Amino acid sequence: MDAKDQRLVKKAIKGNKAAFERLLQQHYERIYRTAFLYVNNEEDALDAVQEASFKAFTSIHSLKQPEYFLTWFTRIVIRCAGDLHRRKKKVVPLSDEILSNLPGHADPDLEESEQLLDAIGHLREGYRTAIILFYYHDYPIKLISEMMDIPENTVKTNLSRGRAELKKFYQDEEVKCHG
Repeated sequence: MDAKDQRLVKKAIKGNKAAFERLLQQHYERIYRTAFLYVNNEEDALDAVQEASFKAFTSIHSLKQPEYFLTWFTRIVIRCAGDLHRRKKKVVPLSDEILSNLPGHADPDLEESEQLLDAIGHLREGYRTAIILFYYHDYPIKLISEMMDIPENTVKTNLSRGRAELKKFYQDEEVKCHG
């Protein structure tokens, strides 16, 4: 986070609503994508972002290190999206537009993207969180460990088991298609 962003965070911590809104605007796409990866549909992702934004705004005064704003806010988004996902537990078809805007897919194959999102959505929460933070946000294991409040080795285990479950999901899908 650059010095300009840190100044905005410090202003937001002191109660400056405009500074907080600017921070939201600057990081909105990343925050939305994180929520979307959890809930797999636009409406719920927007709800999760809105809830997380409200929680962040009402508790930003508790943020002690401005340079960790995005990490702190991402944790709130993950909690809100995870809570919403657990409450809803529903599958909604994805639009082509949303899938084409997902990170890490320069030229996405629609069917594969839907399949991957479906598979990620079915992972246990710890695996899903680790996979999203590591592969979609490129966070290092140490930072993921801090964000999830778990040891680094547990993050590595979650990544390994998450990948294994994704691989099994794809193998099962292949058997269904060719079996």
